[in-house]
Amino acid sequence: MRIFFTGGSGKAGQYAVKHLRDLGHDVTNIDLDAPADGRSLRVDLADAGQVLNAMQAYADFDELEPGSGVPRYDAVVHFAAVPRIMIVPDNETFRINTLSTYNVLDAAVKAGVPKIIFASSETTYGVCFHDGEMKPAYIPVDEEHPTVPQDSYAMSKVVNEVTARSFQARSGADIYGLRINNVIEPHEYEMNFPEFMVHPEKRRRNIFAYIDARDLAQMVECCLATDGLGYEVFNVSNDDMSVDLTTDQVIERFYEGVEKRRPMGEHETFYDNSKAKRMVGFSPVHSWRDVLKS
Repeated sequence: MRIFFTGGSGKAGQYAVKHLRDLGHDVTNIDLDAPADGRSLRVDLADAGQVLNAMQAYADFDELEPGSGVPRYDAVVHFAAVPRIMIVPDNETFRINTLSTYNVLDAAVKAGVPKIIFASSETTYGVCFHDGEMKPAYIPVDEEHPTVPQDSYAMSKVVNEVTARSFQARSGADIYGLRINNVIEPHEYEMNFPEFMVHPEKRRRNIFAYIDARDLAQMVECCLATDGLGYEVFNVSNDDMSVDLTTDQVIERFYEGVEKRRPMGEHETFYDNSKAKRMVGFSPVHSWRDVLKS
Protein backbone atom coordinates (compact mmCIF):
# COMPACT_ATOMS: atom_id res chain seq x y z
CA MET A 1 0.00 0.00 0.00
CA ARG A 2 1.05 3.60 -0.60
CA ILE A 3 0.45 5.27 2.77
CA PHE A 4 0.31 8.95 3.74
CA PHE A 5 1.48 8.92 7.37
CA THR A 6 1.34 12.13 9.41
CA GLY A 7 3.50 12.43 12.51
CA GLY A 8 5.90 9.74 11.41
CA SER A 9 8.80 11.40 13.23
CA GLY A 10 7.00 11.36 16.59
CA LYS A 11 7.31 8.97 19.51
CA ALA A 12 4.64 6.56 18.30
CA GLY A 13 4.83 7.37 14.61
CA GLN A 14 8.46 6.37 14.11
CA TYR A 15 7.72 2.81 15.26
CA ALA A 16 4.64 2.52 13.08
CA VAL A 17 6.41 3.88 9.99
CA LYS A 18 9.31 1.47 10.43
CA HIS A 19 6.95 -1.46 11.02
CA LEU A 20 4.90 -0.68 7.91
CA ARG A 21 7.98 -0.18 5.77
CA ASP A 22 9.40 -3.49 7.03
CA LEU A 23 6.16 -5.12 5.85
CA GLY A 24 6.79 -3.71 2.37
CA HIS A 25 4.40 -0.76 2.39
CA ASP A 26 5.38 2.48 0.68
CA VAL A 27 5.09 5.04 3.48
CA THR A 28 5.47 8.80 3.12
CA ASN A 29 6.32 10.51 6.41
CA ILE A 30 4.41 13.80 6.70
CA ASP A 31 5.85 15.79 9.59
CA LEU A 32 7.13 19.28 10.39
CA ASP A 33 10.31 17.53 11.54
CA ALA A 34 10.50 15.06 8.65
CA PRO A 35 14.06 14.38 7.45
CA ALA A 36 14.98 15.51 3.95
CA ASP A 37 15.82 11.98 2.83
CA GLY A 38 13.06 11.05 0.40
CA ARG A 39 9.66 9.52 1.22
CA SER A 40 9.17 12.51 3.54
CA LEU A 41 7.48 15.88 3.28
CA ARG A 42 7.52 18.77 5.72
CA VAL A 43 3.91 19.90 5.89
CA ASP A 44 2.02 22.30 8.13
CA LEU A 45 -1.17 20.31 8.58
CA ALA A 46 -3.04 23.36 9.87
CA ASP A 47 -2.70 24.79 6.34
CA ALA A 48 -5.38 23.18 4.17
CA GLY A 49 -3.59 24.07 0.94
CA GLN A 50 -0.40 22.34 2.01
CA VAL A 51 -2.30 19.19 3.01
CA LEU A 52 -4.29 19.02 -0.24
CA ASN A 53 -1.12 19.53 -2.27
CA ALA A 54 0.98 17.03 -0.29
CA MET A 55 -1.63 14.31 -0.63
CA GLN A 56 -1.46 14.62 -4.42
CA ALA A 57 2.30 15.03 -4.78
CA TYR A 58 5.24 12.77 -5.60
CA ALA A 59 6.87 11.20 -2.54
CA ASP A 60 10.30 10.49 -4.07
CA PHE A 61 12.19 10.59 -7.37
CA ASP A 62 11.45 6.98 -8.31
CA GLU A 63 7.76 7.87 -8.71
CA LEU A 64 8.70 10.01 -11.71
CA GLU A 65 9.99 7.02 -13.67
CA PRO A 66 6.73 5.36 -14.87
CA GLY A 67 5.60 8.59 -16.54
CA SER A 68 2.00 8.00 -15.45
CA GLY A 69 1.54 10.96 -13.13
CA VAL A 70 1.30 11.17 -9.36
CA PRO A 71 0.24 7.82 -7.87
CA ARG A 72 -2.73 7.79 -5.47
CA TYR A 73 -2.54 6.93 -1.81
CA ASP A 74 -4.25 3.76 -0.66
CA ALA A 75 -4.47 4.83 2.99
CA VAL A 76 -3.93 7.72 5.34
CA VAL A 77 -2.67 7.31 8.91
CA HIS A 78 -2.96 10.53 10.91
CA PHE A 79 -0.86 10.58 14.10
CA ALA A 80 0.42 14.18 14.03
CA ALA A 81 -0.78 16.42 16.85
CA VAL A 82 0.23 18.59 19.74
CA PRO A 83 0.67 15.53 22.00
CA ARG A 84 -0.64 16.86 25.31
CA ILE A 85 -1.57 19.95 27.28
CA MET A 86 1.05 22.35 28.66
CA ILE A 87 3.22 22.46 25.53
CA VAL A 88 1.52 25.40 23.81
CA PRO A 89 -1.41 27.49 25.09
CA ASP A 90 -4.63 25.51 25.45
CA ASN A 91 -6.43 27.27 22.62
CA GLU A 92 -3.51 26.53 20.30
CA THR A 93 -3.59 22.85 21.28
CA PHE A 94 -7.28 22.76 20.40
CA ARG A 95 -6.91 24.77 17.19
CA ILE A 96 -3.97 22.84 15.79
CA ASN A 97 -5.35 19.39 16.62
CA THR A 98 -8.87 19.96 15.35
CA LEU A 99 -7.95 21.98 12.26
CA SER A 100 -5.16 19.62 11.18
CA THR A 101 -7.45 16.60 11.55
CA TYR A 102 -10.19 18.31 9.56
CA ASN A 103 -7.69 19.18 6.83
CA VAL A 104 -6.30 15.65 6.63
CA LEU A 105 -9.74 14.03 6.52
CA ASP A 106 -11.02 16.55 3.99
CA ALA A 107 -8.03 16.07 1.69
CA ALA A 108 -8.20 12.27 1.99
CA VAL A 109 -11.91 12.13 1.17
CA LYS A 110 -11.52 14.51 -1.77
CA ALA A 111 -8.64 12.37 -3.06
CA GLY A 112 -10.78 9.24 -2.82
CA VAL A 113 -8.61 7.51 -0.20
CA PRO A 114 -10.61 4.46 0.97
CA LYS A 115 -8.94 3.85 4.36
CA ILE A 116 -8.18 6.46 7.04
CA ILE A 117 -6.81 5.71 10.51
CA PHE A 118 -6.45 8.51 13.03
CA ALA A 119 -5.05 8.81 16.53
CA SER A 120 -7.55 9.58 19.24
CA SER A 121 -6.65 9.20 22.90
CA GLU A 122 -7.22 7.67 26.31
CA THR A 123 -7.74 11.23 27.51
CA THR A 124 -11.19 11.37 25.89
CA TYR A 125 -12.55 9.48 28.91
CA GLY A 126 -11.82 12.49 31.10
CA VAL A 127 -9.51 10.83 33.61
CA CYS A 128 -6.00 11.71 32.46
CA PHE A 129 -5.93 15.51 32.63
CA HIS A 130 -8.80 16.08 35.05
CA ASP A 131 -8.39 18.80 37.67
CA GLY A 132 -8.08 16.62 40.77
CA GLU A 133 -8.86 12.93 40.95
CA MET A 134 -11.41 11.53 38.51
CA LYS A 135 -12.42 7.89 38.64
CA PRO A 136 -13.87 6.07 35.62
CA ALA A 137 -17.65 5.68 35.56
CA TYR A 138 -17.07 1.92 35.53
CA ILE A 139 -14.32 -0.64 34.99
CA PRO A 140 -12.88 -1.92 32.79
CA VAL A 141 -13.14 1.19 30.62
CA ASP A 142 -14.47 0.28 27.16
CA GLU A 143 -15.40 2.35 24.12
CA GLU A 144 -18.94 2.99 25.44
CA HIS A 145 -17.60 4.92 28.44
CA PRO A 146 -18.63 8.61 28.47
CA THR A 147 -16.20 11.02 26.80
CA VAL A 148 -16.66 14.35 28.61
CA PRO A 149 -13.16 15.64 29.43
CA GLN A 150 -12.16 19.00 30.90
CA ASP A 151 -8.92 19.78 29.07
CA SER A 152 -8.23 21.24 25.64
CA TYR A 153 -6.21 18.26 24.37
CA ALA A 154 -8.88 15.69 25.15
CA MET A 155 -11.58 18.06 23.90
CA SER A 156 -9.77 18.23 20.56
CA LYS A 157 -9.71 14.45 20.35
CA VAL A 158 -13.44 14.19 21.06
CA VAL A 159 -14.11 16.78 18.35
CA ASN A 160 -11.86 14.86 15.96
CA GLU A 161 -13.90 11.70 16.51
CA VAL A 162 -17.11 13.55 15.68
CA THR A 163 -15.46 15.09 12.62
CA ALA A 164 -14.24 11.69 11.46
CA ARG A 165 -17.68 10.15 11.86
CA SER A 166 -19.17 12.89 9.68
CA PHE A 167 -16.53 12.45 6.97
CA GLN A 168 -17.20 8.71 7.00
CA ALA A 169 -20.93 9.35 6.56
CA ARG A 170 -20.15 11.72 3.69
CA SER A 171 -17.70 9.45 1.88
CA GLY A 172 -18.36 5.83 2.83
CA ALA A 173 -14.63 5.36 3.44
CA ASP A 174 -13.39 3.19 6.28
CA ILE A 175 -12.33 5.57 9.06
CA TYR A 176 -11.00 4.05 12.27
CA GLY A 177 -10.06 6.02 15.39
CA LEU A 178 -7.49 4.67 17.84
CA ARG A 179 -7.98 5.70 21.47
CA ILE A 180 -4.33 5.20 22.27
CA ASN A 181 -3.23 4.70 25.86
CA ASN A 182 0.11 5.95 27.25
CA VAL A 183 2.73 5.02 24.63
CA ILE A 184 5.81 3.29 26.04
CA GLU A 185 9.04 2.76 24.11
CA PRO A 186 11.11 -0.37 24.89
CA HIS A 187 13.85 1.51 26.76
CA GLU A 188 11.30 3.13 29.06
CA TYR A 189 10.53 -0.12 30.89
CA GLU A 190 13.85 -0.18 32.72
CA MET A 191 13.94 3.60 32.98
CA ASN A 192 10.44 4.31 34.36
CA PHE A 193 8.62 1.18 35.47
CA PRO A 194 10.58 0.43 38.66
CA GLU A 195 9.19 3.69 40.00
CA PHE A 196 5.66 2.58 39.07
CA MET A 197 6.14 -0.58 41.11
CA VAL A 198 6.93 1.48 44.19
CA HIS A 199 4.38 4.23 43.51
CA PRO A 200 1.45 2.72 41.56
CA GLU A 201 -0.57 5.87 42.18
CA LYS A 202 1.53 7.51 39.44
CA ARG A 203 -0.38 5.39 36.90
CA ARG A 204 -3.85 6.41 38.08
CA ARG A 205 -4.30 9.06 35.39
CA ASN A 206 -3.51 6.47 32.70
CA ILE A 207 -6.09 4.04 34.15
CA PHE A 208 -3.11 1.84 35.12
CA ALA A 209 -2.62 0.93 31.46
CA TYR A 210 -0.05 1.40 28.69
CA ILE A 211 0.61 0.50 25.05
CA ASP A 212 3.99 -0.64 23.81
CA ALA A 213 4.97 1.43 20.74
CA ARG A 214 5.63 -1.80 18.83
CA ASP A 215 2.19 -3.17 19.61
CA LEU A 216 0.62 0.12 18.56
CA ALA A 217 2.39 -0.31 15.22
CA GLN A 218 0.82 -3.76 14.98
CA MET A 219 -2.61 -2.23 15.63
CA VAL A 220 -2.12 0.11 12.68
CA GLU A 221 -1.23 -2.91 10.56
CA CYS A 222 -4.38 -4.71 11.72
CA CYS A 223 -6.56 -1.73 10.83
CA LEU A 224 -5.00 -1.40 7.38
CA ALA A 225 -5.76 -5.07 6.75
CA THR A 226 -9.40 -4.87 7.90
CA ASP A 227 -11.92 -3.44 5.45
CA GLY A 228 -15.60 -2.69 5.57
CA LEU A 229 -16.15 -1.51 9.16
CA GLY A 230 -17.19 2.03 8.25
CA TYR A 231 -16.57 4.23 11.28
CA GLU A 232 -15.20 2.65 14.46
CA VAL A 233 -13.13 3.66 17.47
CA PHE A 234 -10.88 1.25 19.35
CA ASN A 235 -9.12 1.30 22.69
CA VAL A 236 -5.46 0.40 22.20
CA SER A 237 -3.59 -1.01 25.18
CA ASN A 238 -1.48 -3.94 26.24
CA ASP A 239 -3.12 -6.86 28.02
CA ASP A 240 -1.66 -6.28 31.47
CA MET A 241 -1.56 -3.34 33.86
CA SER A 242 1.47 -1.08 34.21
CA VAL A 243 1.79 -1.75 37.96
CA ASP A 244 2.74 -4.84 39.95
CA LEU A 245 -0.58 -5.20 41.74
CA THR A 246 -3.48 -7.57 41.24
CA THR A 247 -6.80 -6.38 39.89
CA ASP A 248 -8.37 -6.71 43.33
CA GLN A 249 -5.58 -4.69 44.93
CA VAL A 250 -6.00 -1.84 42.44
CA ILE A 251 -9.75 -1.82 42.99
CA GLU A 252 -9.32 -1.78 46.76
CA ARG A 253 -6.78 1.06 46.71
CA PHE A 254 -8.05 3.24 43.87
CA TYR A 255 -11.47 2.20 42.59
CA GLU A 256 -13.54 1.64 45.70
CA GLY A 257 -17.22 2.12 44.85
CA VAL A 258 -16.62 2.04 41.06
CA GLU A 259 -18.91 -0.34 39.20
CA LYS A 260 -17.15 -3.48 37.97
CA ARG A 261 -19.06 -4.61 34.90
CA ARG A 262 -17.52 -8.03 34.37
CA PRO A 263 -15.05 -10.46 35.90
CA MET A 264 -11.42 -9.52 35.23
CA GLY A 265 -8.17 -11.47 35.14
CA GLU A 266 -5.63 -11.17 37.94
CA HIS A 267 -3.45 -8.64 36.08
CA GLU A 268 -5.82 -7.61 33.29
CA THR A 269 -5.73 -4.07 31.95
CA PHE A 270 -8.45 -1.73 33.16
CA TYR A 271 -8.38 -0.19 29.65
CA ASP A 272 -10.44 -2.76 27.77
CA ASN A 273 -8.89 -3.75 24.42
CA SER A 274 -11.27 -6.60 23.60
CA LYS A 275 -13.06 -4.74 20.81
CA ALA A 276 -9.81 -4.27 18.88
CA LYS A 277 -9.02 -7.95 19.32
CA ARG A 278 -12.45 -9.02 18.18
CA MET A 279 -12.91 -6.71 15.20
CA VAL A 280 -9.44 -6.25 13.69
CA GLY A 281 -7.39 -9.10 15.17
CA PHE A 282 -5.20 -6.99 17.44
CA SER A 283 -2.89 -9.21 19.50
CA PRO A 284 -0.35 -7.33 21.67
CA VAL A 285 2.75 -9.36 22.49
CA HIS A 286 4.97 -7.07 24.58
CA SER A 287 4.96 -6.53 28.35
CA TRP A 288 7.05 -4.74 30.92
CA ARG A 289 7.11 -8.07 32.79
CA ASP A 290 9.35 -9.53 30.09
CA VAL A 291 11.95 -6.85 30.87
CA LEU A 292 11.60 -6.49 34.64
CA LYS A 293 11.32 -10.19 35.48
CA SER A 294 12.55 -9.73 39.01
